[in-house]
This record gives sequence, structure tokens and C-alpha cells, in this order.
Amino acid sequence: MQEKKFVKNFNGQDLIIEMGTLAQQANGSVTVKCGDTVILATATISNHKAEINYFPLMTEYEEKFYASGKISGSRFIKREGRPSDEAILTSRLIDRTIRPLFNQTMRNEIQVITTVLSYSEENDPADLAVIAASLALGISDIPWNGPVAAVKITKNPKDPNKIIDFLIAGTEDKINMIEANSDECPEDNVQEIFELAQKRISEIVKFQKEIIKEVGKEKKVFDLIESSSEFTQEIIDILEKNQAQKALYAPDKKTAEIKMNEIKKILKEYSQEKFENPDELNKKNKEIEFILDNYLNDILHNKILNEDQRPDGRSLNEVREIKCQVGLLPRTHGSGLFNRGETQALTTLTLGSPGAEQFIDTMKKEEKKRYMHHYNFPPYSVGEVRFMRGPGRREIGHGALAEKALLPMIPSKENFPYTLRLVSEILSCNGSSSMASTCGSTLALMDAGVPLKNPVAGVAMGIVTKDNSSHKILSDIQGPEDHWGDMDFKIAGTKSGINAIQLDVKITGIDLSITKEVLTQSKKNRLEILAKMKEVITESRKKLSPLAPSIITIKINPDKIGEVIGPGGKIINKIIEETGVEIDIEDDGNIFITAKDQNSSQEALKKIKDLTREAKVGETFDGKVVKILDFGAFVELFSGQDALLHISQISSKERVNDINKYLKTGDIVKVKVKEIDNQGRINLIRVEK
Repeated sequence: MQEKKFVKNFNGQDLIIEMGTLAQQANGSVTVKCGDTVILATATISNHKAEINYFPLMTEYEEKFYASGKISGSRFIKREGRPSDEAILTSRLIDRTIRPLFNQTMRNEIQVITTVLSYSEENDPADLAVIAASLALGISDIPWNGPVAAVKITKNPKDPNKIIDFLIAGTEDKINMIEANSDECPEDNVQEIFELAQKRISEIVKFQKEIIKEVGKEKKVFDLIESSSEFTQEIIDILEKNQAQKALYAPDKKTAEIKMNEIKKILKEYSQEKFENPDELNKKNKEIEFILDNYLNDILHNKILNEDQRPDGRSLNEVREIKCQVGLLPRTHGSGLFNRGETQALTTLTLGSPGAEQFIDTMKKEEKKRYMHHYNFPPYSVGEVRFMRGPGRREIGHGALAEKALLPMIPSKENFPYTLRLVSEILSCNGSSSMASTCGSTLALMDAGVPLKNPVAGVAMGIVTKDNSSHKILSDIQGPEDHWGDMDFKIAGTKSGINAIQLDVKITGIDLSITKEVLTQSKKNRLEILAKMKEVITESRKKLSPLAPSIITIKINPDKIGEVIGPGGKIINKIIEETGVEIDIEDDGNIFITAKDQNSSQEALKKIKDLTREAKVGETFDGKVVKILDFGAFVELFSGQDALLHISQISSKERVNDINKYLKTGDIVKVKVKEIDNQGRINLIRVEK
């Protein structure tokens, strides 16, 4: 491809698209530049059809330390290793944006890689990476129904002083991905942000279409998973004869699985009898899976669109039965169990010292994180057996969503100096486990006595559509509605507004009239859920858990920090050793003393106060004589602070020629601060009886 360059002024900056220079072995490659942030995106497809029963798309987002002129802060490892959580979340949002626009019956492996080559703080790479991925696919010969674009909105149009963080993506006229967090943003305000985003997205998509029209390659044709109408009808006849519809519409998940497994066994026996050749048998089994999936998809859509019938019998706007508990676990600082239908989340809270904060070192930043939310999804939660490994993209994404939902309600470090770690264990799952984690986490925080601004709850909203001509909104979707439905729109917030949103779709997108409908219905559901939670615990407990550590905060003059630490940390380490506390010191003079009991923390506090105390003119002390010289005596006023009692100030009744006749080392003498000179030296006068 010839080198090409396209420029468009967008939002006050030049958006520069270049191609034909880098990564020419890929099917499509572009660089997208805005300011000093540069993204390289490549799209590649395998020429071989994979023997699998799903669409094989791999999306990777790579942050390089060199992009911001940094070397990794790790002492031992300087090469980039495992992606940061933020990079993983960016990979997910790119995937969620581009995936719905592929033909899901393709079986050729496709890989889209976006790499940050240069980064400046003025331009976040996430939205640029979506645009870059879209263009790499758009100009390539890979079949795809884009383009798409993403925009980042960080200023609330109704209240510019309120910080928001919305990343919204979509096509020219529809939204298909949202990742957002705010602080109790009202629904009508959120809808206004969606409308603003759609206008900006449309503008960028039109620009991409011009580029693709000029330089885009002709799309290749690949074999798709398909089946003859005769064989499809044979399988459908078997499914109807064995009442597959009843399996989908069983009263509970376990019954549905048993009935569906029986039907799959019948289908397997049928194919084994019909096809003797192993290769043909393998091919037909994959076709059967495809036919079964489409059949169940059609049933769900038809029953909901035409009869308002959901698999579990609920009305379209009804939330499943909710049960809550708090204080389940005797040794945790806080615990909450949230049940919604067959989904069950157990969340625990651990409170730690400020020193327990997580240190984050990425391409973008080095910072400390005092509030963390981790989400675990063990195999038994869905009745499966598989290897237990570290968290995957889904677990990291769900934990991040719950974290965003609760973060605005967590008290500031100044008012609540603890480090907080929430862990949600999904014990049973039939959809909407991330929103159950959010609710369970609120219960755990309130149980521990953390003074939340407001309780938080969340609900996952769904949709089923047909040819964009009709649709039905579903509240609190469960497994089948998530799998065969067309949307997963998670919304979490308080009684006052929305804190977090995560949207992905299986269709090309949803228009703004649907987002408005979803926001309205989700608020009603959220208030219902909050009311159920309130029946168990109405507000945060007045006192922290007795098992939580005690933290005392003291503010000292920053110039005195060195006196507390001492040479080589000698003084602070001695205090820690003698009292058994943890001590964290910040550059602004804030000192946090963490202990298991009040006595230890008070003892450490006294030692620090003595080290940092500053005498004032006129203040009196019972000081200890620590050294005698010819011209006077040095008196210790408090730990670490000596002052001079000059020979002329020892007695007001007579002249003192020999100090030793009046004072000796170790004497306790009452003195008053006479003056403090400009070098901080203290001069005393003796207070006589």
C-alpha cells in the first residue's frame, strides 16, 4: 500500500491517520495520532478455518513503558510483563466494540493488536485505540461491518465542575459499547452525555468511511458455518419432538441443564447413526451445535417479543427474588451475602493500614491505590469442573465495574485513613453476578462500619430485537437472556444517580431512544433493590468492627519528619519495635499510626508528639538537667528537645558563680521558655518557688 495521510480537526485537535508505512505484513495496519499520543493498530486473519464451535477473535492492547519515556519501576524486571489491569480493561472495551460487527459464523482466527507507541497525558489512548482498530479492519480485506469510533467525555455538560469518565463507542447512528463512571449522575444527565457522544462518534465514523472508500482493500470471502435446509429441518424436528422449548423455559437452571443434556445426547446418537465417516461426523456435529443455538435463540426472541414470556416466567420489568445477609463471617471486618434468584455473591471487606495501599506502575502513571475490589468466579458457581488459575479478563472487568460503582461513596483518606480491599466470591451464578457483587460489597462495607455516602446497587438490563423493527427491554437478565439476548447493559448507582455503566451488545448497536428507556426502567429496579437491602441493614454501623485495626492520625510540621525517622530510620524503627505498631508518614506531614489496640497506638502517639513538639515562649516545663557547662545547663524539656538555662537565669536572688552548687545532672527543675531565637534555639529562665 502507498503511504497515505489523512487529517481531520476534531475537538480542537488534529486527528492524524497514516498508513502504508508500518507493519505491512498485516492484512490492515494504521497509525492514529492525536497530539503526542500515537497508536499502531494491526488486523490479521488466518487463511485456515479453525475446528472450533465459536467465532475466534483475539483483541490485544499493549502499553509500552517507552511510550512515555519510562523504564519499569520494578527492581528486577525491566521488560513489560503481564498487562496492567487498565490495559486488560482497554483490550476488553475494544473487543466489545468491534466484535458485534463480525459475522459470528466465521471460523478463521482474527487478531487485532493495538500498541501505544507514544503517550502524552493530554490524550488518552483508549478512544484512539478503538478508532485505530476500526480503521485497521476497515481498510483490510477482512470481512467486517464497521467502521466504529469511540469518544471520551470527562466534563459533565450540565455541571462542568463534576468529574465524569465516559468512554462511549458505536457506529454512525448507534451506540454499542459504554464504559463509564461518575458520582451519582442523574439519568437525564447521562442521556444527555449519550446524545453528545453519538454526535461526535458519527463525525469520526464518516471520516473513516471516506478513508476506507479511498484506500480500503476488497473484502475476501471465507467459508462460514452453515447447513443445508434439509439437514436443518431434520434437527429442528428432533428438537421439537423432544420439547427443547421446555428445556429452555424450565423453572430453574439445574432442571434446564438436565433436560438440555438429554436432548444433546439424543442429537449425538442421531448423528453417530447417520454419519460413519469421522471427518463428516465431526463436521455435522458442529452444524448441529450451530442449529441448536439458532433454534433456542429464535425461541427466546419469539416468546419474548410476541408473548412477553421470559424463561423463568417473570414479567419483563421484574427483578428476581432478593435475599440479603450481613455479618456472616466471624473473623472478617465486614461481610455481606447477596442472593438474586440463583445468583449468589459473598463479599468480604478487609481494612488495613495506609501502608497496605497497592502501588501501581504503568506506562501512564505511578500511584497508590487505597480502595480495591476483586472478583472471583470459581467453576463450582456454574456447576463445572476446570483448572483454578489466576483471574481472567472477565474477572478483572467485573471487579473493576463494582469498584467504579462504589468508589464515589467511599470516604476520603482524610476522613477515613484505612486501605480497603473487597473480595466478591461468586458462589452460584445464573447471570448478573457483577451487579450482585456490587450489592454484596455495599452490605459488607455497611456491616464493617465504613461511613458510606450512600448505599449502592446495580442491575443488568437486556433487550431482544427483531430486524430493528421491534424490541423488548428486560430487567435483571439471567443466563439464557444474556446468552441469546442482544444486550447486557449494567447500571449501578444510588438513590440519587448513576455511578457506573458497562454496556456490550450482540447486535450492531442501540439507538438513543432505547438508552433512554433502559435508564428509566433501571432506576425503578435499582430503587427496588436498595429497598430490599435496607430491610437487612439501614445504614453503616456506628462503630467499626472490633477486629479492624485502630488508626490514629497526627499532622506534624513537614520539617520535623526527619526527626521522627532519625538517621537511617533509627528512631522510627525503635518506636515500631517498642510499641508493635505500623507507622506511615506522608510528605505533607500526615502520620498514620496503625495498631491492634488503643494502648499501643497511644504509646506510639506520645513518642511522636514528644519528638515533634515545639516549645512556645512563656510555656513552663518540669525539665531534666542533662548536661552542665561553665556558662549554664542544658535541660531536656521533652523527648528530643533540649534548651539552655544560662547561668544568669538560674537565680533571681543572687549571682551564681558555680552552677554545680545549684544544679546537678538528673535534677528536675521548673523552667519557663524565655525566648526562641531565629535559629530555633530555646533560652530558659528558672521558675523559683
